[in-house]
Amino acid sequence: MSNAPTSLEQAIERCAQEPIRVPGSIQPQGFLLVLDHSNLSILQASENSQQWFGQPAQALLGRALPDLLAEGVNLRELLANLPEDEVFPFHIGDLQLHPQAPCQAPLRVLAHAHDQLLIVEFEPSARRVSQHSDYYPLVRAFVSTVHQAKGIEELLQQAVRQIKRITGFGRVKAYSFGADGTGTVLAEALDPGYRSYLGQSFPASDIPRQARELYCINRIRVIEDADYQPAALVPELNPRTGQPLDMSFATLRSVSPVHLQYMRNMGTQASMSLSIVVDGKLWGLVSCHHEQPRAVDFQSRTACELLANVLSLQIEALEAHDSTRFLLDLRQYIVRMLAAMADHDSVSDGLLAQPEVMLQFARASGAAIISAERCELIGHTPPAAQVNALVHWLGQRGGEWVFHTDNVRRDIDVLPELAEHAAGVLAVAISQIHSHYLVWFREEQARTVDWAGRPEKHIGAQGTLNPRHSFERWQEEVRNFSAPWEPLIIEGVAELRTAVLGIVLRKAEELAQLANELKRSNKELEAFSYSVSHDLRAPLRHIAGYSELLNELEGEHLTERGKRFLGHIEEAAQFAGSLVDNLLNFSQMGRSALRLSDVDLNALVEAIRNETAPDYAGRTIIWEVAQLPKVYADPAFINMVLHNLIANAIKYSRDRDPARIEVGALQHADETEVYVRDNGVGFDMAYVDKLFGVFQRLHRMEEFEGTGIGLASVRRIIERHDGRVWAVGHVGQGASFHFTLPHQLPTA
Repeated sequence: MSNAPTSLEQAIERCAQEPIRVPGSIQPQGFLLVLDHSNLSILQASENSQQWFGQPAQALLGRALPDLLAEGVNLRELLANLPEDEVFPFHIGDLQLHPQAPCQAPLRVLAHAHDQLLIVEFEPSARRVSQHSDYYPLVRAFVSTVHQAKGIEELLQQAVRQIKRITGFGRVKAYSFGADGTGTVLAEALDPGYRSYLGQSFPASDIPRQARELYCINRIRVIEDADYQPAALVPELNPRTGQPLDMSFATLRSVSPVHLQYMRNMGTQASMSLSIVVDGKLWGLVSCHHEQPRAVDFQSRTACELLANVLSLQIEALEAHDSTRFLLDLRQYIVRMLAAMADHDSVSDGLLAQPEVMLQFARASGAAIISAERCELIGHTPPAAQVNALVHWLGQRGGEWVFHTDNVRRDIDVLPELAEHAAGVLAVAISQIHSHYLVWFREEQARTVDWAGRPEKHIGAQGTLNPRHSFERWQEEVRNFSAPWEPLIIEGVAELRTAVLGIVLRKAEELAQLANELKRSNKELEAFSYSVSHDLRAPLRHIAGYSELLNELEGEHLTERGKRFLGHIEEAAQFAGSLVDNLLNFSQMGRSALRLSDVDLNALVEAIRNETAPDYAGRTIIWEVAQLPKVYADPAFINMVLHNLIANAIKYSRDRDPARIEVGALQHADETEVYVRDNGVGFDMAYVDKLFGVFQRLHRMEEFEGTGIGLASVRRIIERHDGRVWAVGHVGQGASFHFTLPHQLPTA
C-alpha cells in the first residue's frame, strides 16, 4: 500500500477493495486445517495448531489427519455425513487428538468443502457461556409467536429479546438498511449501563461493499475478542490452487483490522452479527455487542442462525403481503385511469377526468399531463413554464423511458427554480415520437436524522480509512429530499406506459379504419357527383337553349310578365349549368392523375389577367405582380388554382377605387409559398375554417355571384400536391390567400 496521501474517495474505495474473504489468518479460539479430498493429507494449517498438537504447523503439512486423531476415530465415515452441495460448516462430531498431543479435551469439529478443498475447523467443545442447556424451547417459543407480530418492528423486538437470552450479550440490536445503505436501529435489548442506539442511524460506509456481499452468503460472524492476535495460515498460499485460501464460509475467519478498531472505538470487545436476508438481498442485521471478550459456543450459534433464518422468512412474508396489497391498489388505479382514457377522445382528457386517481396512484402531491398542444396541471405543481422546461430537459437526456429522483436540486441542477416547488419527480414518456409525458411531483420532506456518531470518515497516515472515535448521538437536518419513489410505483408507471401505448395504438387503428371508410365514401360520393353532374348537363342545356329559342320566336307575343318569367328561367338554367360544370370539374380533380412538370407561374398569371380582362373593364385595378418562381406541379390544376384566386380578388374588390391586387411568392427551405392579396371586402376570421368547404359562402349571392365551389377546388388541388392552403382576412380591409407547393427532387 502506498504511503502517499490520498483523497477520501480513494480511501473509501481502498477499504471496499480489502480482500476480507482471503485474510490469510484465523481467530485463535480454535485452529483450522485444509485437507486434500483424496487422502485427507494436510495442505495448510493455522500456526496456532501447535498449541493443540505440540508441534509446529510446518511439521503437520503433508501428514494424514486420521493419523493425528485418537484411535477408533473413523474420519472418512464422519466426513461422509457432509450434506451434498452444502458450503456451510457442518458439525461432524466431537473428536479427540492422538494421545501424544498435549490437548486431550474433546474438540468440536466443523467441516465444509469449498474451492475443491476440504476445510476443517476445531474448537473446544466444553466452552459454555450461556445459562441454557437446551435452546429448543426458546427457539420454539419464538417460532410459535412470530405470526402474532403486528409489524416488522414488533417482530424484530421479539427476535433481539430471544437472541439476547440465548447468547447473554450485553446489547442486541436489529437494524434495517435503507435504499442508500444507511442502517437504522428498529429494535434493541440491552443490559443496564449499555448505551442505547434505538432510532439512530449508521452510515452506509460503516459496512463496505464486499462485506455486505459476504453477509448475504455467510449469515453469521463471531468475534470473541477484538484484541485477538490472528493466527496465520502455513503456507500462505494453498499448494493445490496456488492462491490464498478463500475462507468465505469459515467460522474462524479473521476479520479486517479496521473493523476491530471500529469495535474498540465503540467500547465493544466481543460481537456477533446475524444477517437478515430478504428476497436474496441483505435487508438488515442483528448485531450483538459485549463490553468484555465473550465466547459463543456452537449450540448458541446454531440456535441464533435458525432464529435469524425464521426472522428473515417472516419479514419476507410480511413485506410480500404488504407488496401484494400495494400492488393490488396500484392495479386498481391503473384500471380506473385506463377506463377513463378509453372513454375519452384523448389520454389527457381521460386522466383529467380522474385527477384524484392520478395523484393517489403515485402517492404524489401534484401531476402534469404534457402533450404537443398543452400542459395540464393537477394538484400542487411547479408553474407550467418550469414543467415544460423539465419536459424539454427529459427529452434531451434520452435513455430510459422512466425517470425518477427524490432530490430535484441534486439531480436536475440545470433547473434550480424547479427545486423551489418540488423535491421529487417521477416522469414517463408515453410517446416514442412526440414530447408527451406524464409527470408526478412530491413535496419536500425535511427530517432530522439521529446518527450514531458524526458520519464522517478520516484518512490515516498510510492513506487508509480510520473508523470514527465517537458514537455519541449527532443530529443532522436533511433538506431537499422527498419521500423516495417506491419500486412498485416505478414498475407501475412502466406498466401504465405500456397500457397507454396500447390504447393509443387502438385509437390509431380505429382512426385508420374510419379514414379508410371515409376514403371509400369519398370515392363513392365522387363517382355519384360525377355521374349526376354529367347527366344533368344535357337537360340544363336543353332548358337554356329552348328558353332562348322561345324568347327569339315568340318573344314579341309575350306579355311583360311572361318575358320576365322567361328571363328568370334563362338565368337559373345558366347558373345551374355553371354549378354542374364546376361540380364535374371538382369531382374530376380527385379522379384524374397528376401530370407533373415545370410550371412558369409568371406566364400563368399573365394569361389569367388577359382572360379576365373583360370582367374588370372600366375599373381601376393596381396590379402588383412580383417575379414568380417556377414550380414542379400539374400545369392545368395550378392554372385553375390561380384562376380561382385571382378571379375572387377581382370580384370581391369591385367596390374599391382603386382596387389593389398583389400576387407574390416566398421561398422556404422545403416549399414555395404563393399568395394573392386584395383590398376588397375581406371576411371575419372567426369563419376562416368555412372558406375552403364545398358550397360555403361568407357573403350573400345577391352581393357577389358564385357557386361556392372555387375555394374547395383550390384546397383539393393543393392537397393533392402535398401542399397547404390558408387565408387571412379582415372585414372591410381585404384578404390574402396562400398555398404552398413542396420542392420536388429532379427524379420525382
